[in-house]
Amino acid sequence: MEAIHHTHNHDHTHNHAGENAQAWLKTLILFALGAYFAYNIVSGNLTNYINQRFAWLSYVAVVLFLVLGLASVWELLRNRGKAACSCDHEHITWRALAVVAIPLVLGTLIPSRPLGSAAVDGNISTNAAINANFTAFNSDPLKWNVLDWLRAFNSAEDVTTFNGKQADVIGFVYREATFPDDSFMVARFTVSCCVADASAIGLPVIWNAADDFPQDTWVRVQGAFEVGEFRGDTVPVLRATSVETVAQPEHPYLYP
Repeated sequence: MEAIHHTHNHDHTHNHAGENAQAWLKTLILFALGAYFAYNIVSGNLTNYINQRFAWLSYVAVVLFLVLGLASVWELLRNRGKAACSCDHEHITWRALAVVAIPLVLGTLIPSRPLGSAAVDGNISTNAAINANFTAFNSDPLKWNVLDWLRAFNSAEDVTTFNGKQADVIGFVYREATFPDDSFMVARFTVSCCVADASAIGLPVIWNAADDFPQDTWVRVQGAFEVGEFRGDTVPVLRATSVETVAQPEHPYLYP
């Protein structure tokens, strides 16, 4: 009987130590998640992942994770040295902790950068759905972005009305092997909620020195449209009069 009793105490102590280690690891993960969200907010990387309209959710996440972390520390310190029956509290398995930590590890190890041509993989549109609340049609066309122009094209009954229209747009260079040597697309990604629903859109550009700009280079393109054939479709093509390298915009995505 004494031997059996000794084994039970040993197992109980061992289980309690393991559960205590899990609780401290859970606390560390909570603080790390709070710090990770805070870093993305401060560094400006947040818009590489989500629509800026939903940035407030990340502020809420920072507060929530830090409060939960502090509550966990308080609970651990309050119960320090106390033996607790494993049936009296909720178990957190090592596997569950690993699953929670995966997004944190990936977010830390993989550099934060906006989507580029590698994410396009041939799936880029020269059309855009019309938004009933779209107000850019009443503004100066020289201030329109890629999305604005595609919406304008999509809403027109006859795209030839855009012949000669001047444009001034910014985007990254996207090129496929089948493009003519003097052509590329000035592209952007649209994001409704987060990068999971991102879609690539672009305007065809004709520029004799197109090869001077490597894939993914951010450029400012100025020129005039002329309707022509591109990728088998009849669309307005921007014949550039000026193409210059620019810095990546603070908000690289466009929000429909």
